[in-house]
Amino acid sequence: MFRKFYPKRLAPSSYDINYEKLYKEGYRGILFDIDNTLVGHGADATPRAIELFKKLKCIGFHTCLISNNSNERVSRFNKNIGTNYIYKANKPSSKNYIKATEIMGTSIDNTVFVGDQLFTDVFGANRIGMMTYLVKPIHPKEEIQIVFKRKLERIVLYYYRRDIAKGRIKQE
Repeated sequence: MFRKFYPKRLAPSSYDINYEKLYKEGYRGILFDIDNTLVGHGADATPRAIELFKKLKCIGFHTCLISNNSNERVSRFNKNIGTNYIYKANKPSSKNYIKATEIMGTSIDNTVFVGDQLFTDVFGANRIGMMTYLVKPIHPKEEIQIVFKRKLERIVLYYYRRDIAKGRIKQE
């Protein structure tokens, strides 16, 4: 019942993922949510975020930001990053995940999505069969509607961890 919300992999943060390993596994594109995935909610790109995108480019990855935020918010974050982006993505709708792969010239099979929310980020990418990483939110302060979703996420993650422990599913 909850499996459609299960991430393929977990990471403490976007900055702890082994991107070199992903490249060796054949992945060529990475989609990122912004708020609480790369920076705190509403924040501009930090030096750490800027450096991450430089590193990914050096490895050989194509990147794209995919956010439900406005063009102003996403373009402001992207100012010093300089990557592709889609704003008002309507996640978890699958349409813009697919569009992002087209923009990057990658495919669903060789693209990874990195986000901090199960019901928008992970679920949307799972719907089309994309590799998903769930990362812990960067900052605990969130909008009220997200606070409610986090309570539901805890239930799903309980069953996810239980299913892994019982061997019902394997992390990829």
